[in-house]
Amino acid sequence: MPVENTILICAGGACISSGEESVKSVLEEELKKYNLDEVVKVIETGCMGACNLGPIMIVYPEGVFYQKLKPQDAKKIVEEHLLKGRVVSSLLYKGPTGTIKPRVKEELPFFTRQVKIATRNLGLIDPFNIDEYIANDGYFALSKVLKSSPEWVIEEIKKSGLRGRGGAGFPTGLKWEFTRKSAAEEKYVICNADEGDPGAFMDRSVLEGDPHTIIEGMEIAGYAIGAKKGYIYVRAEYPLAIERLNHAISQAKKYGLLGENILNTDFSFDIELRIGAGAFVCGEETALIQSVEGLRGQPIQKPPYPAQKGVWGKPTLINNVETLANIPVIINKGAEWFSSIGTEKSKGTKVFALSGKINNAGLVEVPMGTTLREIIFEIGGGIPNGKKFKAVQTGGPSGGCIPAEYLDTPVDYESLTKLGTIMGSGGMVVMDEDTCMVDVARYFLQFSADESCGKCTPCREGTKRMLEILDKIVEGRGEMSDIEALENLALTIKDSALCGLGQTAPNPVLSTLRYFRDEYEAHIKEKRCPAKSCKSLIAYRIDPNACVGCTACARACPVNAIDGKVRQTHKIDQQACIKCGSCYEVCRFDAVKKVDSVDLLKSSAV
Repeated sequence: MPVENTILICAGGACISSGEESVKSVLEEELKKYNLDEVVKVIETGCMGACNLGPIMIVYPEGVFYQKLKPQDAKKIVEEHLLKGRVVSSLLYKGPTGTIKPRVKEELPFFTRQVKIATRNLGLIDPFNIDEYIANDGYFALSKVLKSSPEWVIEEIKKSGLRGRGGAGFPTGLKWEFTRKSAAEEKYVICNADEGDPGAFMDRSVLEGDPHTIIEGMEIAGYAIGAKKGYIYVRAEYPLAIERLNHAISQAKKYGLLGENILNTDFSFDIELRIGAGAFVCGEETALIQSVEGLRGQPIQKPPYPAQKGVWGKPTLINNVETLANIPVIINKGAEWFSSIGTEKSKGTKVFALSGKINNAGLVEVPMGTTLREIIFEIGGGIPNGKKFKAVQTGGPSGGCIPAEYLDTPVDYESLTKLGTIMGSGGMVVMDEDTCMVDVARYFLQFSADESCGKCTPCREGTKRMLEILDKIVEGRGEMSDIEALENLALTIKDSALCGLGQTAPNPVLSTLRYFRDEYEAHIKEKRCPAKSCKSLIAYRIDPNACVGCTACARACPVNAIDGKVRQTHKIDQQACIKCGSCYEVCRFDAVKKVDSVDLLKSSAV
């Protein structure tokens, strides 16, 4: 019986956590109920990107895009769309104003400006089905390179202009050439899938949604440098990625696309998974190598570089997930095509994990050179609840915060470096006017201090001393000399730390001092938090003119700090209040106000 409809359901991490499995279960029950299960094919795909809209479903051949589904919605889609041919308009996408209702994915503002290369198969194919990968040109690039010389492959990657997407942006083809020229009988390829940045999930999504592209990219790299063995170093917190990678490796071996004499040639290549324990420092090349060898994941001095002396002392090529995901496409479509996308020095596209105070959070792939404004406001849909944009953090804990005045900056390696931040692996956290930039710096530094492996003193001790100073400032105990001490410590750590983690750990502090110094000074001089975010410097009070005595705040208060009867003005006991903000969140009459604690103290004194 021919298939009449195909339904794609996003089975990315965000949609699964939003209830995708329950939606799919009801959908399949309903299809059976109406004897449609043989003519309607249901496929679980990898992440479609629009993570805040999940669970997501696309019904073909029309391509109708349904979002924020609940199990009962699956029943409605079967009865209305599949049986009666009527689109369920109440389940279509709505923009922030509630007026936009595109029917198909391609018309959604979130997708229209994207150019998908590394994420080309996410949301389109079943990651468990190798045939679907092959049907989308999968393993064609491998077949092509096996008919060419390794030198041609390296030259093609060099001409493409592809730079490492893991953070440093080193030219990929050059790295491959160095590794090939290192004389040794054994060489290795490592896929760095140790994605540890807060707010980053690009690599996880590619591994979960398109595992074969990583296998193919590693095989091409192995052929180019003369390696027969590869490792995928993936953190244990990614169980879905591990499951799908293991399945994909098994399938590829069964099809003769991995293992001995691949595609009946003399080229053999095998891949093993190495499960990391989740230490952020293991994303650094030398620490990763130590961990692959079964040692404690700590960095070692470079040179020698991994291309000269890596795993087991042999030349080793390390590329991250996104870098490898670009390789098959470059081989298939050509270096000239790839280099035509992007800017003069930053070619191709970049995948970002857009999160924070943003309407359309999710996975975004755009040409290099796309401005921050286009990413945040045109693709991301701007800031929720009419709040003002304040800053965007790029590069995770190793990056920095960019203020609103630089929103028209084209995103490429050089531009971000000029602004005091980095591309990193692609985390992009958006902040609104309610965000305290001192506290943001403190948050990211806390992460780096916790993740320091402790091997070198500047990182181990320096980040802790910086954190102590930031704690003082956000608690209202800071002094002006603390700012100078912060800067001195930051620059010393940058110059003297052993590895990239330590050298970049001070970046959030330096960038916020550069662009938001006035906020540091307000915390110190005036004992105020301009964003009214730091707990020690704010208080909550109830506006008697706005309070209607609904008791919602009193019922939400976990410590019974709010007095007041029904239809009478309520009052907060400041001594009992723990400043959790529950009253502020539940008040529907804007009667609960955040105020500076110094002002409250003054008024109380009067």
